[in-house]
Amino acid sequence: MRLLLWRHGRTTWNEAGRFQGHADPPLDQTGQAQAAAVAPLIRAMNPELVVSSDLRRCRATAAALELPVRADARLREIDLGGWSGLTGAEAASRFPDEDRAWRAGQDVRRGGGETYLEVAERAGTLLDEIRAEGLPTRPDGLIVFVLHGGTARSLIGHVLGLPPELWWHFGPLANCRWSLLRLAEGGFRLSEHNAGPLLTGKLGVAGSGLSESLLPSQGAPTGSDTEPVHLPR
Repeated sequence: MRLLLWRHGRTTWNEAGRFQGHADPPLDQTGQAQAAAVAPLIRAMNPELVVSSDLRRCRATAAALELPVRADARLREIDLGGWSGLTGAEAASRFPDEDRAWRAGQDVRRGGGETYLEVAERAGTLLDEIRAEGLPTRPDGLIVFVLHGGTARSLIGHVLGLPPELWWHFGPLANCRWSLLRLAEGGFRLSEHNAGPLLTGKLGVAGSGLSESLLPSQGAPTGSDTEPVHLPR
């Protein structure tokens, strides 16, 4: 089987550099255009099942596929509690101990919310249930999860069997990019990470190649919902 983890398009809070968590800001115009540009490529992969986080930034992204979509709250972003809505500077000022621990790569419960391990457990349970249904039905069948940056990272680490303290080494997914996992003999393998089409300044697809970055006219890729500015070091 193949599992494609597709991050939602850009939101108003992504643009402002605010932590989102379980908050529910919408896609902005750029995010809508990103979803519209990338969706045909994912639809062409013929997914057997599409499951989306129930938050509207993911549901709106998934809708661009024009395919049946299940919504499941277990694909939500990590719950950030009191960090939600804050910028990186505001979170560091209000929660200095948590901020230092998080920047050091520790899996702390920020703002009274969740840990990444807890996120991985809920998303992993969903994946287990889908496989128990007999999906996908083909050995190379594709399941698509439309989700969030932190959730994607947690699920990748979980299915690869890596300890949580190593998960931050996976760079955050930029908006509307994906990671692809393949189930092979011995377990899952990460085949692609932070992949996606080269988009023009008007968010049209430039050719058919994949690129690790967007054209300068579109700006630098926005960090994950939980990392608007940096990665922990």
